[in-house]
Amino acid sequence: MSRWDGPLAGDLPPDLHLELGLAMSRKTFAAYRALTESDRWQRLLNEGARPQRLLWASTGTKDPNASDVLYVEALAAALTVNTMPDETLRAFADHGTISGTLSAGPDPKNDALIGRFEAAGVDIADLSRRLQEQGVAAFASAWQSLLSRIEEKAAVFSVR
Repeated sequence: MSRWDGPLAGDLPPDLHLELGLAMSRKTFAAYRALTESDRWQRLLNEGARPQRLLWASTGTKDPNASDVLYVEALAAALTVNTMPDETLRAFADHGTISGTLSAGPDPKNDALIGRFEAAGVDIADLSRRLQEQGVAAFASAWQSLLSRIEEKAAVFSVR
């Protein structure tokens, strides 16, 4: 989630600072819940389908001036998985609190907030595309690194 906010740091009015990641998460959660509560999905569920949980990633706070549990506290919701870094997990265990969970329905206030980003010049579709491309590149690089490491270790044990 912090990936949404990072590229915008310093380019927005102060009241929008660290809000886009949360706004996009709320929008995503509402869409996810609309899908899993739909008649179509319920028919699939009755036939044995199992829902995939929504995954929150990049929930460590990168901004040193923000709460170290910002995204964890704000994204608490049923049927989700949070892949928070160890440091964030320890911080949450130490001083995090959950005051409520995400709303499952559409939120006009959230839509208006996203509109404010667009009015401030943020091209959300372009930012989304760039973040997806960067994410794919990062995961592909990590995968290749893992495969290389496995090959190195396997070579040590190969019969000569």
